[in-house]
Amino acid sequence: MTEANKSGRRPAYQVVADALRVRILAGELTPGTRLPPDTELRAEFGVGQSTVREAIRSLASENLVHTTRGVTGGTFVATPDIGQLSAHLEAGVTLLAAAEGVTVDQLMEVRQLTEVPAAGVAAYRHTDAHLEELRATIFDPLGEIGPEVYANNQEFHRVLLRAADNPLLDLITVPVFRVIGSRFSRDTAPEDFWKCVDEDHRAILEAVEARDSMTAMTLMRRHLDHLGDVYKQMDLLRRQS
Repeated sequence: MTEANKSGRRPAYQVVADALRVRILAGELTPGTRLPPDTELRAEFGVGQSTVREAIRSLASENLVHTTRGVTGGTFVATPDIGQLSAHLEAGVTLLAAAEGVTVDQLMEVRQLTEVPAAGVAAYRHTDAHLEELRATIFDPLGEIGPEVYANNQEFHRVLLRAADNPLLDLITVPVFRVIGSRFSRDTAPEDFWKCVDEDHRAILEAVEARDSMTAMTLMRRHLDHLGDVYKQMDLLRRQS
């Protein structure tokens, strides 16, 4: 145990990292802004070069900054990346689910809170390209059910989120999709599951095409209720096995 831990004080690099993180999150240091050079940071915080470097490494591990080399190099505030943010959130949600910290009901509640209104917004914000993408996800429930169908099922929901034209919806909801997908084996779904999914998707698509927001929301709510019931049955079987 370090002296800092024995005394209850935080390590010096954490103090520096925390101070810089506050500035970044508060917008004082905006994406693309170069952080002050090591000499200035050492003088400001009264620490050595190794402490500053460890603080930068800590911020880099959170994807808050990145360092480049060369004449124009330095450490810069990172530009937010939806993919990276989603991956971090997915890891957290996965750990919660693995530790039984979240239930199927709670996972599906998040989807109800995001996807139902998103379906309504998508009904009037969608473009022709979104409609083409939605149509491309429609599958034949009487055909072979496998990875391609699973991917199309998830993509249908993701396209609707994108059609709502709010990147935060995708950021929040996609990790939940993936946790549910990894938690349940789609091979154990009830016999008529994919037929019902297909019917629901086609009905939602029709409402979106007609720009009927209220119907799109109603149908999405029913669809997610149906999915939630099936996932709870599958979860019960998983626990009993």
